Amino acid sequence: MGGVLVGPARAGMVLPVKVLFVIPGEAQGSSMIFARRQAESLAREGVEVDLFHLRSRTSPWELARESARFRRRVRSFDPQVIHAHFGTVTALFAAWAAPSRPLVITFRGSDLNGAQSLRGVAGQVFSQVAALCADRIVCVSRQLRERLWWRRGSAVILPSGVDPELFCPEPRWQARQRLGWSYDERVVLFNAGHDPAVKRLDLAKEALALTQGLLTGLRMEVLDGAIPPARVPDLMNAADCLLLTSDREGSPTVIQEALACNLPVISVDVGDTVERLRGVRHSAIVPRDASAIAIELARVLRTPTRSDGRNKVGEFSAPRIAGELCRIYRELAAERSEDSAWNTSPY
Repeated sequence: MGGVLVGPARAGMVLPVKVLFVIPGEAQGSSMIFARRQAESLAREGVEVDLFHLRSRTSPWELARESARFRRRVRSFDPQVIHAHFGTVTALFAAWAAPSRPLVITFRGSDLNGAQSLRGVAGQVFSQVAALCADRIVCVSRQLRERLWWRRGSAVILPSGVDPELFCPEPRWQARQRLGWSYDERVVLFNAGHDPAVKRLDLAKEALALTQGLLTGLRMEVLDGAIPPARVPDLMNAADCLLLTSDREGSPTVIQEALACNLPVISVDVGDTVERLRGVRHSAIVPRDASAIAIELARVLRTPTRSDGRNKVGEFSAPRIAGELCRIYRELAAERSEDSAWNTSPY
């Protein structure tokens, strides 16, 4: 998805707020799909959104070229707010390349959690420095906000959000028919993404092997970064359970998507999963142990039943998150207008 997204102006808005998203990676594929979907939900709220995909974050030469391309985009689009959808180099780049524009940074997980490697530690430091440059800070979970070294009290907690019309329950047999799955097999969904090591695919496979000793006709459907985003709602409705075993997360969007589809979830305590699954039937938080996971999987899968996770969708629905972001953008746009008027005043 690319280009400027413009939705219908809401009542009381003279002109739509113009916001430039800065998203790490290429525009193609499913990477950072939640940021692109957030842009679409904001457009429906009357915000004019343009997307800038930062193609390189490691090469100084490429970053210099990207800086020139970014400044051209800022001049042509003239946004009132710039919103960086990741910390580390992405947020620092946005702050450095357009210092005169109000900056919002959304921290999403690995930017503040980081890996215990030189690159991971450097990314955490870059994120903390970028936080000092931001006019507003958004963290996708309370746990992530606690990792900020400063400005913790002013950071807003907003998950990425899920479109409740795109992710909604439907009969399992119907979704399986579209996917060509057997009606009799038990299917565990696992999101390995682009980093199966951090997602702990090894632990999930070990737990599944133990569960297969307790139940027959059981298999795992692994989502990798190549899965078309449009296929994910079908997978959620066709599967019997979502398993999450990650070492690190911010606010895993896949959990929100599963809840919106009433798909049972078995997860370790990571990110905001405890909060998301609190009070949800046929779902559970388990220790990061293959045997414990297998026991819970067998319990949930023995007689496959849907959850009632849809009841929690109001906490993370895309329209609610978009509304909160609109409020932030309008505040910053108004502050910028006041500053401009003050600077041009003859008095």
